[in-house]
Order: sequence, then structure tokens, then C-alpha cells
Amino acid sequence: MTKPRTRTAAAAAVGLALLLTVGCSSGGERNSDRDNSDVQLRVDKPTALADEPVRIQVTGLEAGQKVKVTSQATDYEGMKWTGRAEFAADEKGTVDLNRARPRSGTYEKADGMGLFWSMEPAKGDPDESFFAPKWPQDQSSYQVNLAVETDGEQVAAERLTRTWLREGATHRSLTAAKDGVVGTLYLPAAGTERRTPVLNLGGSEGGPSDPYSAAVWASRGHPVLALCYFGCPERPENLARIELDYFASAARLLHKEAGAPAKRPTVIGTSRGSEAAQLLAQYHPDLVHDVVLFSPSENTNPGFPIGREPAWTKDGKAIEHITIPLDRVRGTVLAVAGGEDELWPTEDSVKRIAEQRGASGQQHRSLTYDDAGHSLGMPPNLPRGLRFQHPVNGAPIKTGGTRVANEQARADSWAQTLKLLQG
Repeated sequence: MTKPRTRTAAAAAVGLALLLTVGCSSGGERNSDRDNSDVQLRVDKPTALADEPVRIQVTGLEAGQKVKVTSQATDYEGMKWTGRAEFAADEKGTVDLNRARPRSGTYEKADGMGLFWSMEPAKGDPDESFFAPKWPQDQSSYQVNLAVETDGEQVAAERLTRTWLREGATHRSLTAAKDGVVGTLYLPAAGTERRTPVLNLGGSEGGPSDPYSAAVWASRGHPVLALCYFGCPERPENLARIELDYFASAARLLHKEAGAPAKRPTVIGTSRGSEAAQLLAQYHPDLVHDVVLFSPSENTNPGFPIGREPAWTKDGKAIEHITIPLDRVRGTVLAVAGGEDELWPTEDSVKRIAEQRGASGQQHRSLTYDDAGHSLGMPPNLPRGLRFQHPVNGAPIKTGGTRVANEQARADSWAQTLKLLQG
């Protein structure tokens, strides 16, 4: 379980495009050939996929001149979120957010995307708040407004478009009655290169698996099935007695929808969904290839929230508490953990997962981020808190880590996942 069921998850190229210059006068001494009309806000990619970093620079300042850069976005409920950072220009009169450390603001160290993930809500504790734009199937992108202030006056501004679904990419709801499984199918735009399909499995929050990740992967060429296995219409209310064949049916449908000559899907499972991902790859090695596990358990665990029920069944029989073998998996298992996970001991699990070998004899892999918590496996560059009430049983949840450590772990593990998918 990594996020509430209600919508919650490397610098870019150096070529820079001049976006907007707004001038104003201000007090204090200035060189005769430079004033605030020279200030420019430069962003290399004003329109980009939501998981992509951008490079932001402020130029035309005097050496040492103080400047404040702010970001603002609106979530699906209409609440405004704001990030801010104050800098002093370098000897060339430039502030490069990839290299400049804020003197104050919503983040502390040099970070080109700090103004994105560190945004804070207009109301509420940032550590208990999760920024969620409208779902990609409702709105294909969201906006981030950047502004530059010197001497208390705005001198430059620009609106960035952060895209979930590229033009031409599609989504379609699946129902048990018509399709045999429940979820949303995302397909890349017609005519684009089709990459490895992705079967995405969420955690104990239930409902549809993360639509933001699914939309971005589809925009990158991956057919994606964001599967619901409990907590939605036509599916069990709780995580209990979920038949393994249900996931096998989803993998078959995804392979068919991806079109020839599609590779076997990669299955990505987060938290409790990691158990299903491992079981599917082990017992149906002909249906999936690689496996990515975020905040996983190496074992099967009881049902949720009713622990007396088994979570999983195979051929109608309960899968009891076992350490999940991974010797029949035909591809690579990549297991990702945070060293400060407060929900369960994922660090120990990923170590032992990585000690196993697949069908080819190749050893599986792990990534551990010492200071990160449980909330991994979602796209980077969005503000996410550390505490919330579980949407199924209302229990208070602490995911662990810090906002900055979790963001760094999300960004790096996301890049590693894309590399595996595109390999």
C-alpha cells in the first residue's frame, strides 16, 4: 500500500529556449547597461511529459543579486500548491536551478526539480498532503506556473505543461462482463513504435492501479493495463482469495491488445501488488518476462483487512504463507526498497529476492535507498506527503523516509525502470 485510493507519485538536454522577458524598475545601484528588463526566465522544455525533468535558468541579473523563483499548480479539487526558492545570482548574473542552492524556500539543496516536488498546499500539513492532478483520462496534462521576482516585483513568468497522455494515446475502461478483467487499458498513439507492454498492479489501497504511471508509460510507447483486482465494481471488496488466474487472464489480454510482434509484458507490482507480480511470473513464466517490485515482500501475506482470509488462491486453493520462489522467472526481477520503510521490512526482502536466480541462471537485482520510505513506484516530480489514513480501514499510516529522500528514490528508480522496459 503506497497511496490513498482517492487520487494521490538528471537534468534534461542543455539546449535552452528563451521563453519570456518582463521588465520592471527597482531601487538600488545598477550597472548602467543592465536593469531588470534584462532578466530572462529560460526553460528548455516548456511542454514535456510529467516525469521528465526540465532545466530552469534565470539570467540577466547582476552578480549577487537576490531573486525569488516560485512555482504554482492546482490539484483536482482546485487547491493551489506553491513552491518557492530564494537565490543569489552567480558572478555571471545567472541562477541555474540545477546547480544553485536556495538560501531559503520549500527545499534546501540544489535540485533542478525542487520547485515541483516541494510544492506545499494552501491548507494542511505538507507531510500529510498528496498533490493529485485530475486523472489522465479526464485531463491529459496539468499546468505549473513559474514566476521570478526581484525587489518584490515580478519580472518574468512562464506556464509549463506537464503531459500525462500525449496526443493520439488512448485509454479504454475494461469490465469483467465484456473483457474478463477490470481496469483501464492505455495504448500509445497509432503509428508509434510499440515497446514492452506493462501490467501494473497497485497495493492494498485497492481500486484501479496508478493511472498516472500508466499514462506516462503509454506516452512512451508502452501498452499498459492498469489492473483492478479488488475494491472496484465486479471485483471483491477486500484483498481476499484473489485467484492467480485472474492476473494470467490480464496478461493474456494485454499481450493481445499490444499487437504483434509484442514482447511478453513486464509486470510491475507495488507493495501488496508485488506478491501477485511474483506469483504470476513464477507460476505463469510463459505470460510475462521481467518483473519490477516496489516496496515488496518476499513472502505471501494474509488477506486485508481481514487477516483470517488468504490473499491469494491458485486453482481454487489458498496460497499459504510462503517465501515466493523466483527460479522459473524468464526475465529479470528488479526489487526496489527504502531503508526507512515503516510499513514492513522491504530492505530485507529485496536483498533476499536479489539472491535468487531466474530460469536463465541470471541473478535478480535490487535497489535500496537508505533514507527513503515505502512510497515508491510512482512518477517523480509531484509533491507527496509521509502520513495518511488508509482508505480501506482508516488506520493511520506512516510511510517513512523524508520528502526529499523519497523524491530522490522515486526519480532514480523510475529511471532504472524505464531503462529496463526499453532494454
